[in-house]
Amino acid sequence: MEVHFAPDMQSRIDRLVLETGRSVDSLLEDALAGYVPVLAETRELLDRRYDDLKSGRVPLVDGEEAFAQLMARTEAQRL
Repeated sequence: MEVHFAPDMQSRIDRLVLETGRSVDSLLEDALAGYVPVLAETRELLDRRYDDLKSGRVPLVDGEEAFAQLMARTEAQRL
């Protein structure tokens, strides 16, 4: 697999390679090993929440009403 990065990201990767003595492949594999599971979890969470909304299990909240409630709670905490 071949991956291309923006110049600023490439220079950061190159600097890490020099500082750590690790290969580019090793650094990127470690980075992706942490990133991919989190991305998959996030995708699953969003899919479940969308399904909950679509099925009606979770009611929609009016944006203006939600904002007003948030502001009221914020103001109550200040007092």
